[in-house]
Amino acid sequence: MREWLQDPATRSRLRGSLFAGAIGDALGAKTEFDSIDRIREIAGPAGITDLIPAYGGVGRITDDTQMTLFTLEGLIRAHAAARREQGTFTTAATTPVEQSLQQAYQRWLHTQGIPWERARGPKDASAEPDGWLITNRELFSRRAPGLTCFGELEAYGRTGVRVGMDRPVNNSKGCGGIMRAAPVALWSDDLAEVFRLGAESAALTHGHPSGYLSSGAFAVIVRELLVGKPLLDAVATARTELEKYRGHEEQSVALDQALALSREGAPTPEKLETLGQGNIGETALSMSVYVALTTTDANAALLASVNHSGDSDSTGSICGNLVGAMYGEEALNTDWLAKLELAEVIGRLADDALAEFGGSAPGDDRWYARYPAH
Repeated sequence: MREWLQDPATRSRLRGSLFAGAIGDALGAKTEFDSIDRIREIAGPAGITDLIPAYGGVGRITDDTQMTLFTLEGLIRAHAAARREQGTFTTAATTPVEQSLQQAYQRWLHTQGIPWERARGPKDASAEPDGWLITNRELFSRRAPGLTCFGELEAYGRTGVRVGMDRPVNNSKGCGGIMRAAPVALWSDDLAEVFRLGAESAALTHGHPSGYLSSGAFAVIVRELLVGKPLLDAVATARTELEKYRGHEEQSVALDQALALSREGAPTPEKLETLGQGNIGETALSMSVYVALTTTDANAALLASVNHSGDSDSTGSICGNLVGAMYGEEALNTDWLAKLELAEVIGRLADDALAEFGGSAPGDDRWYARYPAH
């Protein structure tokens, strides 16, 4: 049993991380890649200060949160399958966790309008997708999915060939890998394994080192925040793991730039944009870390993370995962939480993850039907 997962503070941090990530996603959904001047025209001279309508409503999430939820579901299913096979969890499961994540993303692809027989991949003969998460019909909505994620998952649906760091699928370093990686923080108490799986989870769709090593570093940072470590210490720990990998230099430099900029005081859109647009792995992480370091509460950080001319929903989501883990669920704006799409699903999935990884999950058929293998 992993005792830190039994701590009520951990529950608050995990739920906070998932909720704040979704809120940041929703805050930036309307203005993704709009210039800061255009944002100020839309939202007022102070920029975004509240949720604004997107995708037909207020508080609507994008593909960033959708894929984060499927990541967490895939991890729960992998862990539950190993526990059922062995009687207790072991990493030596029949089905690798990477394959469970692959299948989770294929289920997400199905929610984006791709028929199951095309989305599932040739190794899966099921007539329809299983498990609890995909029964939530609100997920069946296309929210500007990244072309790289979409295309590579469609390719897997045709070929059934799973790729990874040792077999790169492309040369993309887009942020589609890191934006979904926060739940990997739960997978292990071995930080090297958390980093490896975070990177491999992104490498399923993004083949450039900056596209997947950013995800490994992010997963380690979130994990350290969940156990109560300060952000600077968490970043330093992630840097130690990052530098073990070939091709780490771009992400290492980007983090150095974020740390240096953080010493210049409170964030502004203009300062934030000197780090990049947040549409690639290394800048998405560096921008999010910068904002988290230079704000003193979760809600201010969420607003600062989306007020810039780049990929605002992704930086909002990633920064939200960080500050939610830092400050906990109780620190979040209750009005935003009340308006957040899929809030009940997010909370239930977080609690189920704590049960599964914390050793208190049931061992009955109902649980394994909720989180079946693969």
